Amino acid sequence: MVGSNLQPTAAGRVVNSARKRNLLTFLMVVGPGLIVMEADNDAGAVSTYTQAGALYGTHLLWIMLLLLPIAYFVQEMVARLGIVTGQGHAAMIYQRFGKWWGAFSLFDLQLANFLTLITEFAAISLAMSKLGVSPFIAVPLSAVALISLVFTGSYLRWERIVIGLCLLDVAWFAMAAACAPKWGSAAHNSVVPNLPSGRITTSLIFLVIALVGTTIAPWQLFFQQSCVADKKLRFADLKWARLDTMIGAIFTILVGGAMILVGDAAFRHHLKYVDPSQLALDLAPIAGSFVKNALLLMMVNAAVLGTTAISLSSAWAYGEVKGWPHSLHKKVKDAPGFYIVYALCVFGAAGVVLIPQMPLPLVILSVQVLAGLMLPSAIIFLQLMLNDRELLGDRYVNRPWNNWVNWIIIVLLFSLSLVLGLQVVLPNLFPA
Repeated sequence: MVGSNLQPTAAGRVVNSARKRNLLTFLMVVGPGLIVMEADNDAGAVSTYTQAGALYGTHLLWIMLLLLPIAYFVQEMVARLGIVTGQGHAAMIYQRFGKWWGAFSLFDLQLANFLTLITEFAAISLAMSKLGVSPFIAVPLSAVALISLVFTGSYLRWERIVIGLCLLDVAWFAMAAACAPKWGSAAHNSVVPNLPSGRITTSLIFLVIALVGTTIAPWQLFFQQSCVADKKLRFADLKWARLDTMIGAIFTILVGGAMILVGDAAFRHHLKYVDPSQLALDLAPIAGSFVKNALLLMMVNAAVLGTTAISLSSAWAYGEVKGWPHSLHKKVKDAPGFYIVYALCVFGAAGVVLIPQMPLPLVILSVQVLAGLMLPSAIIFLQLMLNDRELLGDRYVNRPWNNWVNWIIIVLLFSLSLVLGLQVVLPNLFPA
């Protein structure tokens, strides 16, 4: 249609409004950024954020505000790398840094992912137990449902369902409001940094690192880049992918803040914190049955979101390295290795959770700390690739301000890791 202002959409329809065209384009692109962000508000996040609120009230809300730009800038680089290269994160590390570093990063990813998956099923076990459903019924059924979600051979169907699950997290805002927080103190502590007790303690350091680890996890780098590549986004989609990521980051941080406000109810009423499922029962007399039931159900929702995204990041990464077909667009018979890895991740983690006497709350928090410790090395790989002009060209490499922001993030994360390491070596460095 030479000389015409009418523009066809991907579905073959003609749209003569720039606003409608932009909206339709965004709706076609949206998904990877929102999912990778909100899936990170998984079972570990529910545990970590509510514990932060239960132990320290709203005093740590300012950390969430700091984590917002960090979460966005890290994932924006991943989206940009995926669109420009058309390949997943694991494949790019193998290509640019060689087999040794590729194997190192893949091992780190698979270890952290599997441990994190255990926490997801641990949350399902804890929450469903409080709802009167035996873990030996709830956990296997959840595993089967998660396998069925992915084994349809349709990327679009999987994405639509998962976006729907992400949007269910608006329930956290209703729960936070039902807990009647002190909004003035919450607003003040969101923008004014302060220490809960006026001093640094071992438990505070542990929890801060867990907050970082649960807000930005290594699996997110692998997931979003592979997801972008699998969705076959193009250069023209980059601005919409950035918007998708920004919306996801804002929504995720707001939901995380709401989780802290729910935990703050325990702090204000002097309730002992055990885990989110017990918190739900303890808050029932104070905030009502809605908060109790919604908290337990949102634990399960968070675990389902986390499990499908984390298992896919493992399957995509392994498929990329092995050179197997690895796409949600393919049927199971056309990409058997990819789907088998996904299923093994899900069933393996579900089986571990059913082991008797497993200390589930401790495992959940410890995995978030492990993710925080592993994150710096993962971001360094990302930073080096985003400065590779041979790979990205002059247009898509990091700008100087990008690099300043990223190195500040890396130094901050390494500093937190160093402080935790010193605490292990010198147990009396900080008071308990």
